[in-house]
Amino acid sequence: MPRVNRDLQVYRIRHTCKLSSGGDRWEFVDRKNSILKYGRQASQGAAMANLGVTEIKAFVPSKNFEVSKQFYQDLGFTMASEGGGVAYFHFGHVSFLLQDFCAEGLAENFMMHILVEDVEAWWNHVQASGVVSKFGVTCTGIETQPWRMNDFCLSDPAGVLWRIGQNTD
Repeated sequence: MPRVNRDLQVYRIRHTCKLSSGGDRWEFVDRKNSILKYGRQASQGAAMANLGVTEIKAFVPSKNFEVSKQFYQDLGFTMASEGGGVAYFHFGHVSFLLQDFCAEGLAENFMMHILVEDVEAWWNHVQASGVVSKFGVTCTGIETQPWRMNDFCLSDPAGVLWRIGQNTD
């Protein structure tokens, strides 16, 4: 069975919820994620660590930081903060960090994915924003993918590929 760390293992199991403790061992089944965690507490009577994750963000590379910042703003993202060569962008509840850094070949091999409710509305939004002609980027048409998704691809000024898609079922 896979080890997450020395004292904690994670397994998929049935949909139940319980917390039990026997001596210095504990186990927990999360009903939402159906995950059982068990391990040893650090010391007798010590509380379990809070390992809750609130967000994951990618550091998106840019070859020209100012141009890339303007591209994402023109696309409708909000630049919430900037400092130290990093700009925090969000659109609703999704976000990423744009960095003023790009190693050779990184941007052209970097891909992001946004899952949306209406892919046609997003494609129309990209066209209406004018970013394709203003920044000389590419935008494909909407295609039906074998992985049950309709999506299109948009590149940013550095060459980062964004797949914007909607599940088909």
